[in-house]
Amino acid sequence: MPDDVHGFSARTIDGQERSLSGFAGKVLLIVNVASKCGFTPQYAGLEALHRKLQDRGFAVLGFPCDQFGHQEPGNEAEIRDFCRLNYDVSFPLFAKIEVNGSGAHPLWHYLKSQAKGVLGTEAIKWNFTKFLIDRDGKVVRRYAPNDRPESLEEDIAPLL
Repeated sequence: MPDDVHGFSARTIDGQERSLSGFAGKVLLIVNVASKCGFTPQYAGLEALHRKLQDRGFAVLGFPCDQFGHQEPGNEAEIRDFCRLNYDVSFPLFAKIEVNGSGAHPLWHYLKSQAKGVLGTEAIKWNFTKFLIDRDGKVVRRYAPNDRPESLEEDIAPLL
């Protein structure tokens, strides 16, 4: 297993394999997202953070996931269109993945091993779990789904 997020790759929402090494030197917020979740309005806050801080070396990376209450039922084209039409999302979106279980994407195995959840659990509990990554690709912190993107800027700013 790679020792930082830059050693992983994932398929983009448009079907292209993308190495996360292209984000080396940037501070990242990696999030499992869903279009039909009570937390879906967080797309607005994620996009606002991305736009406000991208010129300082920050990016949000969204990974759609349908493992929680079938809240991401669409295909990649539907997800992309939903995000652009409803939230004007400009941050990178990736293809739908699994974050838990034997089919979990290797990146998510790594993220969970580096920052445990409540009571030391590794499993992702719900959509919009967030991981803050420093410029070297190391996990700094894990945030719960109910942690609003707007509240994370104070943690992000010192890393920029």
